[in-house]
Parts: sequence; structure tokens; C-alpha cells
Amino acid sequence: MNHRAFGRSSRTVARTTARTRAGLGAAALIAVVVPAGAPAPAQAAPASVTALAQWSTETLAPGVELRTGTVRHPDVTHTWTVTVQSPATSRLTGAATWAEVSTRNWADTTARKLREAGYDPRVESVRRPDYADTPHGVMGFRVRIGAYAAQADAQATAKAVTSAGFHTAVAWTGYDVQEPADRENIHVAVIDPRRFKGTVEGTHDGNVAQRETTSSVAAGLRSLIAVNGGFFVTSNADGVQGTISGLGAYGGRLGSMAAGSRAALILGDGGRHVHVADLTTTVTARAGTSSYAIQGINRVPALVRDCGRPGATPSEHPWQDVTCRLTDDLVRFTPEFGADLPTGAGVQAVLDPSGRVVSVGARGGRVPAGGSVLQGVGAAATWLTDQAGPGRRVLVREDVRDTSGRRVELDGDDSVVSAAPTLVRNGRIDIDAAREGVVDPQDLSFGYAWANTRQPRTMAGIDSRGRLILATVDGRRTDGSEGFTLYEEARFMRSLGAVQALNLDGGGSTTMAVRGILANHPSDATGERPVGDTVQVLQTPAG
Repeated sequence: MNHRAFGRSSRTVARTTARTRAGLGAAALIAVVVPAGAPAPAQAAPASVTALAQWSTETLAPGVELRTGTVRHPDVTHTWTVTVQSPATSRLTGAATWAEVSTRNWADTTARKLREAGYDPRVESVRRPDYADTPHGVMGFRVRIGAYAAQADAQATAKAVTSAGFHTAVAWTGYDVQEPADRENIHVAVIDPRRFKGTVEGTHDGNVAQRETTSSVAAGLRSLIAVNGGFFVTSNADGVQGTISGLGAYGGRLGSMAAGSRAALILGDGGRHVHVADLTTTVTARAGTSSYAIQGINRVPALVRDCGRPGATPSEHPWQDVTCRLTDDLVRFTPEFGADLPTGAGVQAVLDPSGRVVSVGARGGRVPAGGSVLQGVGAAATWLTDQAGPGRRVLVREDVRDTSGRRVELDGDDSVVSAAPTLVRNGRIDIDAAREGVVDPQDLSFGYAWANTRQPRTMAGIDSRGRLILATVDGRRTDGSEGFTLYEEARFMRSLGAVQALNLDGGGSTTMAVRGILANHPSDATGERPVGDTVQVLQTPAG
């Protein structure tokens, strides 16, 4: 680490307060304050709204710039309200659930019943976001009651409405896309590979079976900038906590497999060449003339978080925050799996560094240094028993490809962090929310709040000059900030000049650290949430 580079860091505080007619919207205003050439937004705020913005800029190293900003709409007033929810059935699982948005007939009937019960409801039309692969126009209708300055007053009304036989939720109108947010606290890091002499790497800090805070990893690596990375397992019921639920590659080696075809940030040559692409993974084990498809790396056999694997039920396609199952499943464990191996029904084969089988038996134990372990359940267990006897060699072939079928070669200084969905493609907003499994156009109970209301978000993109953009927006009113919808973050990244961009893990995971110190205000109840992998901007390579 070059210590002198920290001492030379220059700070230029460029406080800019800008007023603009609200036809620009928040993201376009940001483009005025941080020049980038934004397109006109598809969803504009009311013409009477005024936006204010303040930005400071700090140069952390040659080619690494940090911009910290706050965008406010002082003319907008938000309140607490009570939303009456509609009974629904999950299209994926068939389970009973609730939806905030439903049909006009349901909304009118519910409003009539509420008036008969002595309440004064309002029916609101909700339009679909401008996604590339979903219908446009009116999504549905919701029913709300009241406008309260205090959350406690809304909660009291919700309790009374629930007692009258309705299902309710308390909502903050600042999370709705129909009006601008009160406040958005934003951090943007811009890394120019032509000037920056360090590296940018995705990392799981050497152990894919653990969770660590972004700032603690950053402090240990003495990074300049760090943000949280991809989606990961957060519950023991869904697998081993910390393991990535999509594609992750560190030091050129796969640490996990893709959940179908989803967006990925490819950090090639230590961040010298950066791309965003939808990637898939195919991994095959071969013993002699017999082969078997590996469906997972470093995860619990039979459990597939976010689905997206062949043969998975209830879906082979990606589904955000859903755990699918595989009856027949072969999983590879690498030396980076630094925890006890999963136990249970099935068989495992322990391999030495050359791929030769050391032993075959019950599942459990640890991955040997330099070796690997294959665990199989169902038909995969039978294949291991028949083909992977002691002394035999099992060769594993990994294949990563983009949607055009081109193979992505990973070397020792390459890493991949993935999430969903794609936000910007070929310089245009192009959100494939349905295909990447974060919304379901046929099921309004799935993904509505995740995608279509304001949330904390972490974003990554590349501009036309090849510069990497890492950005976070706080949400859920932490420090007053309300966050972005998926469309708003896509528009924001485009306003910064991104020609490619994707959504990384957000919500309580959204974190940015500067020189190892937490810079934003995470929304997780515990403070800074321990996450799976992270993206680190390093003065020197992590190794």
C-alpha cells in the first residue's frame, strides 16, 4: 500500500445549490450539478416542484473521485397513510399472500365497505414503471385512508381498520414514485482506469461461507472505496449464510454459479477493463467417459436461493428472494468454503488438488487444503458412487458465457460480482426486470415494493470513457433519505453518463466505505449489515 498517496489526497469542496423547474426531475438535476448529459426523464415530477442540490467532491487518488450529494424537494410534503391490502395468491408457489395493488373492482368494493364502516378512503391509480419487458399503462389500484404527520397516528388508524376486518399496512408516501422524494443522500465514486494505478476487485475476503461488513473488509484491505456486492444467503433455512446466490468469481475462480441469466459486473485485469453483461454458468464433472452437470458451487445441495437452475422447482427461471429446490443436485465445494460442509442424505467425494478421488462417503467435514469436494443428492449421489471411486480422477470444467454465447475467460486478476436487474444497456435505460426475476407482470403481490417503491440502492456502471461508476443512495428515511425505485436508479446512472449499468444488492445491504470508514447511513436494523461479497477499490492488488 502506498501510504504517501493518502497524504497527497486533495479535497475540493464544491458546494453547489441549484434550483430548476421540476420537469427535469431529481436525476436530471443531478446531471446539471454533476455534468454528464442526461436524457429527458420518462417520468417527470409536477411542474410546481423545486429541487435543491448540494455536492462536494473529493479526489482520493489520481483517477479516483468521490462525489457526495443531497437532493431535496422542499416544496413536497409527505405523510404517513394506511394502505388496505388485497388478498392474493402467489403465482409461483400458490401460497396465500397480500398485495398493495389490485383490480379496479376490488378497489371500488373495498372503498365502499370502508365508507360503510365510517372511514373516508381514497382510490389511487398506480402506473407500471417503464421496464423493457413488462406491459405499460395502469398496473392497478390501491386503497388508502388518511394523511398523518405522525406514524403513531397512522398505526392507530390501521389497528382500528384491521379490527373492522381489513388487512392493513402503514406506508410513507415519500416511497411512492408519483411524487419526488423529500431527500436523497447519494455517494458516487468514479474510477478512471487510465489514471488510477491501483486495482478494482470483487472479493469475498477469502471465505465464501461468511458474512462481513463492507467497511471491515475495506479497512483490512486498506481500500480507497468499497461498496457491497451481490445477493447472498441471509438465513440458515436457505443455505449457508454469506454464500452468494448468483454468480461470483474471485481471483479468476468461480465461488458460486449464476441464477439463470442475470446482470453481472465483470472486473477484468484488476479493473482495467470493466463490463456489464448478463452471464450464465455451466460446470461439468467428468470421470472417464461419464459426465454429470454440476448445478452449484459452495451452496447446500438441493437448496437454490433465487432459483434459476435447470430442474429447480417451482421455477427454473430466476426469482428474487425465493428458494427453489433440486431433487437431483451435484454441488462442488472449493477451498474458499471455509466452514463445515453440509451434512445429510447423499454422498460426497473428496478430491485432491489434481482431481483424484481420496475418499467417498457420507457428507460432512471440511474441504481439504488445495483440494475440493463434490456432494450429490438423488441421482447425483448415484453418479458419484458409480463413477467417482477412490483413485479415479474427476475433472471439472467451468464455462461462463454472455447472452450472445461468447465465452468469458477468467484469469487470476479477474473478478465478477452479480445481482439484478440490468439498468442501462448500450447507452439507453433498458430494465429487464421480469426476465431477471425481480417482478412478475402477472402477479402484483411479487416484487412490487422491492422494485417499484423507493429503497436504498447500490449501483454500478461504466461510462463512454471506460470509467467505473459505483453509487449508493440511502433509503427508508435513514438520515432523512428515501431512496430510488429501479427506474429512478436507472435514470440516475444514465444521468451520470453510464452506457452500461446494473443494480447490486440494496436495502439494508447498501453500503459505501471510504478509506475503510462507513460513509453512508445503512438502513439495516443492526446498523451496517454483514454482507457476502464486496467491490473494493485498492491502491495495490489485494494479494
